[in-house]
Amino acid sequence: MNFMGYRRPDGKVGIRNHVLILPSVTCANQVARSIAQNTPGTTWVEHQHGCAQLGADLELTRRVLISHGTHPNVYGTVIVGLGCETARAQEVAQAIKEQCPFKPVAVMIIQEEGGSVKASVKGAELAKAMVCEAAGLLREPIDVSELILGTECGGSDACSGITANPALGAASDLLIDAGGSVVLAETTEIIGAEHLVAARAVNKEVEARCYEVIDRCEQGVLKMGVDMRGSQPTPGNIDGGLSTIEEKSLGCIYKAGTKPLVDVIDYAMPVTKKGLVWMDTPGHDIEQLTGMVAGGCHLVVFTTGRGTCCGSPIAPTIKVASNSALFKAMEDNIDINAGTIITGEETVQQVGQRIFEELLHVASGKMPKAEVLGFNDFAINRVGPTI
Repeated sequence: MNFMGYRRPDGKVGIRNHVLILPSVTCANQVARSIAQNTPGTTWVEHQHGCAQLGADLELTRRVLISHGTHPNVYGTVIVGLGCETARAQEVAQAIKEQCPFKPVAVMIIQEEGGSVKASVKGAELAKAMVCEAAGLLREPIDVSELILGTECGGSDACSGITANPALGAASDLLIDAGGSVVLAETTEIIGAEHLVAARAVNKEVEARCYEVIDRCEQGVLKMGVDMRGSQPTPGNIDGGLSTIEEKSLGCIYKAGTKPLVDVIDYAMPVTKKGLVWMDTPGHDIEQLTGMVAGGCHLVVFTTGRGTCCGSPIAPTIKVASNSALFKAMEDNIDINAGTIITGEETVQQVGQRIFEELLHVASGKMPKAEVLGFNDFAINRVGPTI
């Protein structure tokens, strides 16, 4: 079973051929946006990171920025720096070149160019040259086993755990059966159901990691004087009919289907194994989306019961509604309606098959609605104080 993708010189596979405008620091956001908006064929990132960070927090920011530049969905990158930030644009560029020497990478420093206007003009020239080069590449047949899928749920409701999430789980099983990889994230939304995920671990080491990341998550929350168990973190979930984090977790883990858990990895670390992988991310929609893409996910399927509009700047994001009322209300943003399970029009497996077929179409170039609308949400999990 094949999709149409881009084979990179290092053997990895991309499903998009983006030229990415990447600010190394929040101070460069406006210039990055100006470059992208004046250069058709590019995408860009905006974020609040890159300076006033220390230690592991700074290293995480660097790693996420670098991993977006090296991502196989990206053809080339223009890195925009201010010139005095902690996450140096030159260092990010050097790391990308070391990991992917075949990729075009350009660095543009605002202070050295003489200000934002001159920098925007120079950056657009650099980006345009890359877009012209990228346009010459053609898609080719790629086996589906090379796909890495990220799974996400946000704005869940009482239907999420009986329609959209189980259907996504069925699609996840189909991809794993075909030899691909699937990422389950949102550690905060596995609390209370961690024993069910751990029971599927392929060995004792992976099983132990399940409890380790849950404990680390809970200890971090307890230090703030909050106990998540028995509580519900968002008003929208309560309005949607969910009562506790445990109830939400029981629905959340259905996204992972039924296959064995082969690995548990830290936030934004690369996915290296075939099968089901748990990435330790926050429940924050954009931070987990960014982390999964940084880990190598080619695309993301995002289920919702309340409605959501977000999408990654480099990985297409497919939205699945848990109920038909939401699908009709937010049809501008949502691609697939799983509410047909409630009405009896389709089974979980039938909707799962539709999701699987859609992700193959998207992998081959079809644009889901978040991509058509240009959503480029990006946020990195902070693990330290701002100084």
